[in-house]
Amino acid sequence: MKRLAILGSTGSIGTQALDVVAAHPDLFEVEVLSAHSNDKLLIEQAKKFSPNAVIVTDEKKYEKVKAALSSLPIKVFSGPHALMEVVQWESVDVVLAAIVGFAGLHSVLAAIDAGKTVALANKETLVVAGELVMSLAQLRKVSIIPVDSEHSAIFQCLTGEHKTAIEKIILTASGGPFLGKKPNFLVNVKASHALQHPNWTMGAKITIDSATLMNKGLEMIEAKWLFGLNNDQIEVVVHRESILHSFVQFCDGSIKAQMGLPDMKLPIQYALGYPQRIQNDFPRFSFKNYSKFHFDAPDYKTFRNLAIAKEAMEKGGNVPCVMNAANELVVDSFLKNKVGFLEMSDVIEKVMEKITFIEHPSLEDYEKSDREARILAAELIKKSQLSVY
Repeated sequence: MKRLAILGSTGSIGTQALDVVAAHPDLFEVEVLSAHSNDKLLIEQAKKFSPNAVIVTDEKKYEKVKAALSSLPIKVFSGPHALMEVVQWESVDVVLAAIVGFAGLHSVLAAIDAGKTVALANKETLVVAGELVMSLAQLRKVSIIPVDSEHSAIFQCLTGEHKTAIEKIILTASGGPFLGKKPNFLVNVKASHALQHPNWTMGAKITIDSATLMNKGLEMIEAKWLFGLNNDQIEVVVHRESILHSFVQFCDGSIKAQMGLPDMKLPIQYALGYPQRIQNDFPRFSFKNYSKFHFDAPDYKTFRNLAIAKEAMEKGGNVPCVMNAANELVVDSFLKNKVGFLEMSDVIEKVMEKITFIEHPSLEDYEKSDREARILAAELIKKSQLSVY
């Protein structure tokens, strides 16, 4: 029986993880649930799964959650610092890190420091502070099991293989809803269009990142740290069907790929159950339904975020942290119709140019870089709005 702390339980990954838990009550027990502000769903989840504790990081929602659960033997905490404390409890075996963005970094570091296995769905943790996170994981001898479908695919392909045999990895990208479109089309798209992903059902932030290809850029940086790769060992290919989730090419020219229908429950279940494979009743892939697979080079010129992320990966230091902060800000603004689709890349580039470069950042440096990048991005968006009106 694995006792789980599910951080971000009301989001897309968290809710699907709880579906996996519900299907295997003999294997998993929920010890901790956390959410930021979705108090209604958090309360429902707590009543169904009876965790030892719940955390609502939006402190304004604390009293409501506490009152709703007052008749149950469930501890209720609030604020981000509670996350860092609870993941270190002895009663927690595995931490599913599914909080979106920079906000998930500190709880992941706390879990690693306490020696917990981390099922990582928060790619921004490694984008922002990959060197720091992986160094601590190595020091504490902690396993980090990827939940992203692409990184789960690579992880599975590398099982039984030696790291030195890797020649390169190839991350697949669906291309999002605007595959093949050019700037004259993209200049007019709105959030409602970008949220219509053709293959995957995901949260709003990651869906917009998929539409801009920033998601694939973030995954390149995540893969670098997760698998200990050089920059030139990471490639991206567009695969519109989202069936082959990624490839590993070895030094002898052999290539392994992991395949499956686009369903996040599969990599979630694999990460939670690792090293055991767990039987399930998920829909099965059939070649009869796919007469062709398509593979294309990504359009770096139109989808500039992929090129921006590659540049950030090559520069290193605090640059990926700065890029991530600016991206989080512009995506939130795009969802609120405050910035255009193509303007998001403009803002990210300008922020990366202006924030002071730090080659080997400390945690405090990452925090400062994140704050400064967000402030500057907000100023640039405001100036952009003023110039329009």
